[in-house]
Amino acid sequence: MTIFTNLSKAVSENLNDNDTVAFEGFTHLIPHAAAHEAIRQQFKNLTLIRMTPDVVYDQMIGMGMAKKLVFSYAGNPGVGLLRRMRDAVENNWPHSIEIEEHSHAAMANAYEAGASGLPCAVFRGYLGAGLPAVNPKIKSITCPFTGEKLAAVPAHKPDVSFIHAQKADKKGNVLLEGIIGVQKEAVLAAKRAVVTVEEVVDSLDTHSNACILPHWTISAIAIVPGGAHPSYAHGYYDRDNSAYLEWDKIAADRDLFTSWMKENVLDAKPEDFAARITHLRNI
Repeated sequence: MTIFTNLSKAVSENLNDNDTVAFEGFTHLIPHAAAHEAIRQQFKNLTLIRMTPDVVYDQMIGMGMAKKLVFSYAGNPGVGLLRRMRDAVENNWPHSIEIEEHSHAAMANAYEAGASGLPCAVFRGYLGAGLPAVNPKIKSITCPFTGEKLAAVPAHKPDVSFIHAQKADKKGNVLLEGIIGVQKEAVLAAKRAVVTVEEVVDSLDTHSNACILPHWTISAIAIVPGGAHPSYAHGYYDRDNSAYLEWDKIAADRDLFTSWMKENVLDAKPEDFAARITHLRNI
């Protein structure tokens, strides 16, 4: 049964130290507010899964929350590599992390397998690629029907997945519109699922190509307007490109990173996201 609650309780009641967790959203609807609340609550030893780690995981890694990262393409979109992640891998700051790198196709298929209750994903991929040489989780199998060589990776089965969405209705059904990444699969693959939304409405009046997650797939919903910032929410606000550019400068220096996180995350509140969006709309 879906519970409507505030963000602090949604995170504290569903995320634990040592969990395997996914904060998913592809290009837009990235659940930054939920990740910031997890940072404020100082969870530790997390295995973080995400197709493109992006700024949100750079922040979590820099705050010492991660013991392992399972990912494809670790980068600040349009800018470059994630500096806090790189510092952790190369210099063990704030501590060392384990990395498990995959392709986008492998990550998407692994979520699909987890959502389907399968132990692994089987797909065409990695032929001629170098990742199998450095990632022992990438295996190959032979199709028993055609003899074709196929790739196989373990299914993603998070303890909890966090996503951001545009709307929920009062029954707890959730609407996703625009670019749909692997949010649906991440929710269905997880033991628990937390969704932040822009608003709650009486009815999800939408078109036939939208994705609706039924209430029985979701553990908790929190209303957090602007909860995807600096990514965008289709139909609500645009991507804050300047924030992504600025992050590269912030993340490049440990002291600047630490002070920025204290001011903008540790000492901030979920409602601050709404204020940021109001500012963006007035520019």
